Amino acid sequence: MNVDVLLQAFVFLIAALVAVPIAKRLGLGSVLGYLIAGALIGPFGLRLFGDPEGTMHAAEFGVVIMLFLIGLELQPRVLWRMRTAILGMGAAQVAGSAAAIGVIALLFGLDWRMALAIGLALALSSTAIVMSSLRERGLMETQAGRGSFAVLLFQDIAVIPMLALFPLLATMAPAIVGDAHPAPLETAPGWVRTLATAAAIAAVVLAGRFVLRPVFRIVARTRLSEMFTALALAIVIGVTLLMEAVSLSPALGAFIAGVVLADSEFRHEIETDIEPFRGLLLGLFFVSVGASIDFALLAAAPLSILGLAGLLLIVKAALLFGVAIAFRKKPSDAILIALALAQGGEFAFVLFEFARGAGVLSQEVIAPLTVVVALSMAATPLLLMLADRLSGKLTTPAPERAMGEIENDQPVAIIAGYGRFGQTIGRFLEANGHRVSVLEHDADQVELLRGFGRKVNYGDASRLDLLRAAGAETAKILIVAIDDADRSLAIVETARREFPHLKILARAYDRRAVYELMRRETDEIEREMFEGSLRLGVKALRRLGVDPHAAERAGLMFRKYDHKLLVEMEKHYGGDFSAYQRAVRDRTALFEDLMRHDLDTPATMLRDDAWDTESLDREAKERQEGG
Repeated sequence: MNVDVLLQAFVFLIAALVAVPIAKRLGLGSVLGYLIAGALIGPFGLRLFGDPEGTMHAAEFGVVIMLFLIGLELQPRVLWRMRTAILGMGAAQVAGSAAAIGVIALLFGLDWRMALAIGLALALSSTAIVMSSLRERGLMETQAGRGSFAVLLFQDIAVIPMLALFPLLATMAPAIVGDAHPAPLETAPGWVRTLATAAAIAAVVLAGRFVLRPVFRIVARTRLSEMFTALALAIVIGVTLLMEAVSLSPALGAFIAGVVLADSEFRHEIETDIEPFRGLLLGLFFVSVGASIDFALLAAAPLSILGLAGLLLIVKAALLFGVAIAFRKKPSDAILIALALAQGGEFAFVLFEFARGAGVLSQEVIAPLTVVVALSMAATPLLLMLADRLSGKLTTPAPERAMGEIENDQPVAIIAGYGRFGQTIGRFLEANGHRVSVLEHDADQVELLRGFGRKVNYGDASRLDLLRAAGAETAKILIVAIDDADRSLAIVETARREFPHLKILARAYDRRAVYELMRRETDEIEREMFEGSLRLGVKALRRLGVDPHAAERAGLMFRKYDHKLLVEMEKHYGGDFSAYQRAVRDRTALFEDLMRHDLDTPATMLRDDAWDTESLDREAKERQEGG
């Protein structure tokens, strides 16, 4: 057994156990605690932690796992809805930051090719630090959090053309001898690298769509949780090796794999199994960043290096603020985006090393820039604290804090989502004497409704701990009233799995959502627009001169046959779409003929839950006897 490895692991764990709780207690956040721990035990501190660069390369796997987990939370259609922010804000930030930093490098007397390489490398931000900090503060679901993520995602994509550009710069740059060993494809012709890139991405997508899901089902049948964990880790490692082989970003490949598996029924199980690895490896990565700060170099030229770090933060923050405002973000959100993404990123270390090996940058230029990037990363938690002060009420309560404030008065019903739809249900139930507990994930909506005296709790109802805190273990029904189809499905899955006694009633955005909810054994489903549009159709009939009773009867008949159509078409959904369309056309025509026949038959008696003739007759008889 390698005692040195065990000793390094022991030192890392002890340093983290000491520094992180202290940093959290002081309000500095866990990320800054890891960075401080690394600085203390690193080769430029107490020298208890050796080879931070090598450890950082190993710990970058934590960033890969983090991007994989993020991808699992984003289905392709959700990613498509974010395309404007990704391609717009992301591209503007990378291009603007690279240009501004490149111009500053020119002013310092560097060659334009060196300046361009430095500008591109420093334009990137730290995905690991930003995502961890925002998640820790409960800001991922805010407009600022989503905007920050969109920019970070574009940056990860932008690494690919940057790696392709650097060798071209080397053909024109002054000769600088590098000692790196390029990967096989790095010396291949451009068309070969392009073809390999497209093939690698296609392989990830196709494998995720057609191979991995059947494999997950096979492994799930073994009922061995360790095998499921092994498969999830094997996927991430395999994607990492594939991306490395074609000189792509492993984090980007892992993200694509996560997005492909986001529709899988095993998504939540995968997240649960590999989440601990993400946390530990990211912690090791942050410790490595802290340990890589060369305090000897900093002590030799403190004003120069600190000045460059401050200049980097100011330039990027100012440009990010302008980009966010240009894309119509609120000033408070723009402040958070600017200060959260102002630092340099972990990919800067990779690009610097690549540029050195390609002969674009010398070690004398890279050494101080590496310290600048590390210092800027270490400053991020402090900048987020500054963002809280500058933007006032920007920081929404984290779910952990909100959970302690949840008002659980032994409710019989839990309502997830308290917009226009959920409010009507809540008021109706309370008016009939039933206690209700409400979870709403929009902090602004919570604040607004509490101003009107409504008891609304902030929290994401898809989280098991928040559902339990809201009273799910003793409540009788759960009403999912949010307008996000994907989040609704996540809530239903969690509730069905953990609280099987709950009757689940859900709002559906469209027929697709109805089918997905039906497959998750939702007890009652209501299409959000159906009843309102049907009622307006009945009123339209009355305005056209149809007898009121006949109009109401037509509405009930239409509801009856439309529900039958919906139930019958569920078995056709998800297969060949053209076959589904044909089935819908055929059954719709049949049901319309049957409905017209029923309406033309005077003796037709409707039996519907809303027209319970037996109870009405009994009530009328009781009134007559009482009179």
